[in-house]
Amino acid sequence: MKVHEGKLDGSGLRFGLVVSRYNDFIVNRLVDGCRDALVRNGVSDDDIELAYVPGSFEIALAARKMAESGRFDAVIALGAVIRGATAHFEYVAGQVARGVATASMETGVPVIFGVITTETIEQAIERAGTRLTNRGFEAGQAAIEMARVLSELDEES
Repeated sequence: MKVHEGKLDGSGLRFGLVVSRYNDFIVNRLVDGCRDALVRNGVSDDDIELAYVPGSFEIALAARKMAESGRFDAVIALGAVIRGATAHFEYVAGQVARGVATASMETGVPVIFGVITTETIEQAIERAGTRLTNRGFEAGQAAIEMARVLSELDEES
């Protein structure tokens, strides 16, 4: 049986990060965690590019543009959608998830969903915490792994 598995070696890979400015007190921690994961696994700081967007709803379009550019091995979407007293949460969370998945499927470039969706601010803080619970860190690792496994599968074609 032949097994394809992406290695956590980011050397020589380029990453685009699409970052929501809304809830920045949480999202900045996700960005720090993501950058930490990328750099720890061999990605040069010069090979990481950030694009800031107003909110999580706008992430999908910018992620698609980055993926279509051909400049990145993977794109990472980072944001935080925290439930409030209105139905806004459902619309935003669902649309950003759908848009990120569509961008990835239609471009063939991994677009990693690093947008946390929580019921409370406390949950958001927990998910953007230390390296072990930082979803940005996990998104960075997932991006490296996906870029490597897709590269390996392309070599087999």
